[in-house]
Parts: sequence; C-alpha cells; structure tokens
Amino acid sequence: MAAPVPSEQALALFDRVAAELGDPAITRGRMMGRPILSRAGTMFACLNGESIGLKLGAGTPEHSGALAVPGAELFDPGGAKRPFKDWVSLPVDSGDEWVPFAVFALAYVASA
Repeated sequence: MAAPVPSEQALALFDRVAAELGDPAITRGRMMGRPILSRAGTMFACLNGESIGLKLGAGTPEHSGALAVPGAELFDPGGAKRPFKDWVSLPVDSGDEWVPFAVFALAYVASA
C-alpha cells in the first residue's frame, strides 16, 4: 500500500510541529514513505496523509485527551484495522492541537 499524499496544509502543519518543538535532538526522516519525527532513534510523530499520528502512551491522560479531539482515532497507518495502541491520529482540521500534543509525545518518548 502506497503512503497517502499529504496536502500542502498538512505538510505546513507538520513543519510547524517540528519547528515549534525546538529540540535539536529531533530528526526528520521517512518511514514507509511517510514523513516522521524521531528523537534518539524513537519515532514519536508520523504524517499520514491528512493526519498526524502521535505516540502518547495508551492509558495516559494525554492519550485520552487526544482521542477526545473531534475526528481523532487510534493511529492505523496501514488502514488494516490494526491500530497502534499507544498512538493517536489527529486530523488536519485539528491542526491547532498538533503542537500541544506533539509536546506530550516528545516528552513521552524522552522519558522511556
């Protein structure tokens, strides 16, 4: 399955996430054709078409809070009904939420 192509708006929001986190240890890359952000080799954000997947940790308040965002769901990049339990997908329509939840995702992987 080919990676979904993100819109210019989604790419701009993803770029804003990377810029606003301001951590020099963050690296940009690609995984399965999708743009990702990682820290110390651990991926914490993935742009999947018109949504961003963020690793927030199942059972954390941040995970629950992200799932409460309209249009949010568990992150299932392959669309095979096998979502990543620690990840939440936020749609481009909730772009104002991307940076705050990315802060939590970065903290989550940094503490692991």
